[in-house]
Amino acid sequence: MKALLVGECRDGRLAGEVAELFGFAAVSGAEASLVLVGNPDGVPAFGGRLYFADAREYGEYNPDVHKRLVMQAVERECPDVVVFLQSSYGWDLAPRLAAAMNVAQVSGVTGIDDGGYAVDSCNGKMRRTVKPLTSSAVLTLQPGAFPAPAEQGVPELIRLDADRSSGIEFLGSSQPETGADLSRASAIVSAGRGVGSEKHVDLVRGLAEALGGEVGASRPVIDAGWLERSRQVGSSGQTVSPALYVACGISGSIQHLAGMKGAGYILAVNTDRDAPIGDVADVFVVADLVQFLPALTARLRVGQ
Repeated sequence: MKALLVGECRDGRLAGEVAELFGFAAVSGAEASLVLVGNPDGVPAFGGRLYFADAREYGEYNPDVHKRLVMQAVERECPDVVVFLQSSYGWDLAPRLAAAMNVAQVSGVTGIDDGGYAVDSCNGKMRRTVKPLTSSAVLTLQPGAFPAPAEQGVPELIRLDADRSSGIEFLGSSQPETGADLSRASAIVSAGRGVGSEKHVDLVRGLAEALGGEVGASRPVIDAGWLERSRQVGSSGQTVSPALYVACGISGSIQHLAGMKGAGYILAVNTDRDAPIGDVADVFVVADLVQFLPALTARLRVGQ
């Protein structure tokens, strides 16, 4: 199988998640090549063909222009799959490319299963296998789903050149409002849907204070308005790597795991003994957090 991986550049630097594209290629046993519109000083180390265009000439993103560049690589490689990250870049460009190639597109791939692609559904509680009916396909990979192998090798550089004209003009961007910075916290206690109600978030907050840490949350808690959005951990929130991560009532969807996979030690509390979070937790407590969290908090405070 041949895989054409599509890298991306953000603010002049290669996105760190690009390494996970090579993880997909390794797991699937595919021969990998890469197409990148980026910085010539920031190309990944790998032993394959690198189709490259300078972002200083083509921009970090323009859907019309970047589609032309990727299509050039597709025409040369004739890949079985074209693989993007599940990012704003991938969300926008992958369906455009699939339409241009007249092939199937599968979003949010988390694994390879029985000749098809595994995709999570129902907030990670179920998984379905999708098998494209076309001979090739365009995929986007859920962050954190595939291991990032060590970079090694020197790519064969192939320069791309395409028409720069476009009916789309980049007007600028704005940064979101600043809030809690969880990236520097040594301990994070996160609330999930399983806390049950907004008043129980105080139990999570109390444990975080006893640990000298910060409060985090999964997306359902943020969407419910129980905590501010800056405290969201996951692929659509912050990526954190505390020494201790306590997941309270969090099922463990791949989107959330992608944000806390760098944690040193993981304690999970959940009433569901089959929750996916148990597969990654160092300690998995099957208990009612309304009873367990106050008891743990009280014990910690006795020792202070």
